[in-house]
Parts: sequence; structure tokens; C-alpha cells
Amino acid sequence: MTLEEAVVSDPEILGGTPVFRGTRVPVKNLFDYLHHGDSYHAFLSDFDYISEEQIQAVLDFAKRNFTSHDTSAFASAA
Repeated sequence: MTLEEAVVSDPEILGGTPVFRGTRVPVKNLFDYLHHGDSYHAFLSDFDYISEEQIQAVLDFAKRNFTSHDTSAFASAA
């Protein structure tokens, strides 16, 4: 599953906050769970309508973009 299949950012849904496609659950919630020491399985248990494939797409994206030595994607964020 691609990130585009897993996540949507629509101004009509939570003001454009990235959410898991088909839901109103912000992607940030997954990272909040992980930050607080919960596993993604706990997140899946609480949001059973989000698929493991969606979570994996988000984590794969994060891994590719935050473990790369190519920082060009972050130039505009500074």
C-alpha cells in the first residue's frame, strides 16, 4: 500500500490535517501512541477500522524520510 492510499489531507477533513484514509483519525495519533511507549498493536486495537497496511505505509514513509542522508526534503521546512 502506498502512502497516498493510506493517508489523505483534505481541507474539508479536520482542516487538512493528514488522516488515515476513510477516517477522521489524524496520523499524528499513531506517533503519539508510539511516543508514549505503546505499540502500534495498541493503536490498532483502539482504532480497529484502520488497517495494519495503512500503518505500515506511514511508518515506511517516516523511515525513508527521516533516516535518509538526503536533507533536501527538509530545506523548505526550515
